[in-house]
Amino acid sequence: MLAAGTVAVALPATAAALGCSVTYSVTNQWPGGFNGAVAITNLGGPISSWTLTFDFPDSGQKVAQGWSANWSQSGTHVTAANASWNGSLATNASTSIGFTGSDTGANPVPTTFSLNGTVCTGAVNSPSPSPSTGTTSPPPTVKVLNQVNTAGRVQDNGSTVQYTWPGVYFEGRVHGTGVGIVLNDANNDYDVQVDGATVATVITPGQTTYWVNNLSNTDHTVRLVKRTESQWAAGQFGGFVAAPGGSILNKPVARSRQIEFIGDSYTAGYGNLSTTRDCSTNGGVTANSDADKSFGALTAHSLNADYQINAWSGMGMVRNYGGSSPGTDFRTYYDRTLQAVNTDPWPVPGTWRPQLVVVGLGINDFSTALNANEPWSTVDQLVAAYKTAYQGFIDKLRSRYGTNAIIVVSATLLSNTTVFASTAQQIVKDRNAAGDSRVYYWYYDDPNLDRMGCDWHPSAHDDQIISGLLNTFIATLPLHW
Repeated sequence: MLAAGTVAVALPATAAALGCSVTYSVTNQWPGGFNGAVAITNLGGPISSWTLTFDFPDSGQKVAQGWSANWSQSGTHVTAANASWNGSLATNASTSIGFTGSDTGANPVPTTFSLNGTVCTGAVNSPSPSPSTGTTSPPPTVKVLNQVNTAGRVQDNGSTVQYTWPGVYFEGRVHGTGVGIVLNDANNDYDVQVDGATVATVITPGQTTYWVNNLSNTDHTVRLVKRTESQWAAGQFGGFVAAPGGSILNKPVARSRQIEFIGDSYTAGYGNLSTTRDCSTNGGVTANSDADKSFGALTAHSLNADYQINAWSGMGMVRNYGGSSPGTDFRTYYDRTLQAVNTDPWPVPGTWRPQLVVVGLGINDFSTALNANEPWSTVDQLVAAYKTAYQGFIDKLRSRYGTNAIIVVSATLLSNTTVFASTAQQIVKDRNAAGDSRVYYWYYDDPNLDRMGCDWHPSAHDDQIISGLLNTFIATLPLHW
């Protein structure tokens, strides 16, 4: 069972209003272990550093390893101090941290948290006013989403936004000779594009303003795109800033065409930049992945469409790769803004109504043999569960996006079985027979695919081929855009 708790924590007297909220979630659990996520939002004045403490209720609960903070534990007492890149939290800014833990059977949720030594009060407090020094309040902070176009799932914190899904992008316009990109992210890699050309790749930038200078003194479009997956660590973007003498212009107009890509590692662009299947000696999977060169992104670019890539490597519709993380699957996380935070469903805006949804889930369900301890004793039982879950997932998409959206159920070659392809095709036939004529089956393969990405995944060369196949297929669909 997954658990979550939310508490309000008072901050030291650093501003007129003092307080924050902390959400603790068990995002995944298995015999003897679990994943924990903690989301912290600063409700008071800006702080430059923080230390979060809490006590596990059970002596068998331990932090094994953590991320986005410096974790330590003494007995049941746990301490998480900010990393070098996420110590500063502006008013209403948030940061997400997490850990992998172990337990001896019981895994209750901690109930009391302290931030910077102050125990939770359950309310935002206001300190006594101090004498005026004659200074004026700083100008209001610019709201990031007022200056950029994005279709991605982001948590809007006002002056910053946070995100975890791959391929999230932000597009803005600037006049002048340079543009700064405000980032707070020690986990992800980004491409920076100016006027349609990639001018830089930013690797795990930390907390910084990354500058692109020596531009011509005119109007420019600038695009920041997240290349990598980071399910348990949120990136943070604080907007674009103009070089001295320049200015931020009105944001680009959102595109009328919208596509949502849903899937696994094939959709995420897992290891697609690699030229060798073994990525243990060339930087690893993350360094060789670029969601902006995945087949979905390439297709969206070619059709001038805004898009989302909601993909998670290793996840399936009902079964994950090798039977891993039992009790969870892609559907567990699909509705979330930040993948590790189960109390934060994405509030689907009225502006996001994709005319086309391409689903690619099933590789991980069927590519590995069933284990003895899994819920399905036979492949036939797995197929039945997969069909039922897929129909329910299509129902969710129909409810969200309406009857006019075209939903594509995709499948591809698996070397050891044809069950994936035949089952996906049958799902579409059953759907059509039930009266939903705007669900289509797309099978893709090509003899020129080299599968030279990490771990036999599609390479960037392959993604171009698959995108071309998808473009050809889309041209046959009755889209009204």
